[in-house]
Amino acid sequence: MRAVQLVQPSGPDGLRLTDVPEPDGTGGVVVDVDFAGVTFPDLLQTRGLYQVKRDLPFVPGAEAGGRVRVAPAGCGMRPGDRVAVLTADGAWQEVVVAEPARVLPLPDALPAERAAGMLVNHLTAHFALCRRASARPGESVLVHGAGGGLGTAALELCRALGLSTIAVVSSDRKAEAARRAGAGHVVSAEGWLQAVRAYTAGRGVDVVLDPVGGERFTDSLRSLAPEGRLVVLGFAGGGIPSVKVNRLLLRNTAVLGAGWGEIVAQEPGYLRRQWDELRALVQDGRLTVSAPEVHPLSDAAEVLRRIERREAVGKSVLRVRPTVSLSRGTEN
Repeated sequence: MRAVQLVQPSGPDGLRLTDVPEPDGTGGVVVDVDFAGVTFPDLLQTRGLYQVKRDLPFVPGAEAGGRVRVAPAGCGMRPGDRVAVLTADGAWQEVVVAEPARVLPLPDALPAERAAGMLVNHLTAHFALCRRASARPGESVLVHGAGGGLGTAALELCRALGLSTIAVVSSDRKAEAARRAGAGHVVSAEGWLQAVRAYTAGRGVDVVLDPVGGERFTDSLRSLAPEGRLVVLGFAGGGIPSVKVNRLLLRNTAVLGAGWGEIVAQEPGYLRRQWDELRALVQDGRLTVSAPEVHPLSDAAEVLRRIERREAVGKSVLRVRPTVSLSRGTEN
């Protein structure tokens, strides 16, 4: 089968499109992959910078959408079922095998290409908002990096949960993507703190979602309203900031980590509980998942380069099977 492998930890240049044997499906759900998502952690893995280390060569990617080929008896899935898959063995290949708990049924309203890019970003945002920040309807949420995959997912979820949003973006194209995802207000990354203070009449925001870190971090603390919560999602800006904890006393604020992958590993049932909540939001029309940019599998390296250059807008997915239609995951 076709797959993209990382053969050396030199970044996107270390990727190769190749043929590999299909995985042994014994005891797992075998899924024919139609689309696979691309995330910032995939870029980190190609440079050996991600906290989870894998032996070379390996297939990157953690999320996919496709159809069940074979399923163990009693797992609730049948051949032909449309599913999303969270896999630790790489998603950028034509066939994946996963334990049943990590294979998730798709609602009819969700096309395969959107589902393929939904798992990591939407479930991370859900964990950050609902479990870590305990965000309540009517509260305000500031989203850094709001024009990227995680940012647009967070904005879509905030809209579904009744949260007002301020999106921080670095370009006009990303501002447009943030508005499509439901941003209530958009500000430029240059001078964003002053703009947020003006927009909120000096009060600040209840929650900040920060996947950027770096120099923005201290200003993110300053942007919080009394009893506000800053949720750390990553460090795309490159630097890992530190906190002078006396700042937390001034307005009774909090800094929270949101390591979604860690909690999924610790609580195996949590993934399915999250997915059931998101699936219900999709089915009743409250959550609308934006269409991703779709690229051929052979362009995986270039997609990562665009993420590295911060040129990517919204979510990107790879079309693993060239004959797949973008409508409902059916073959031509």
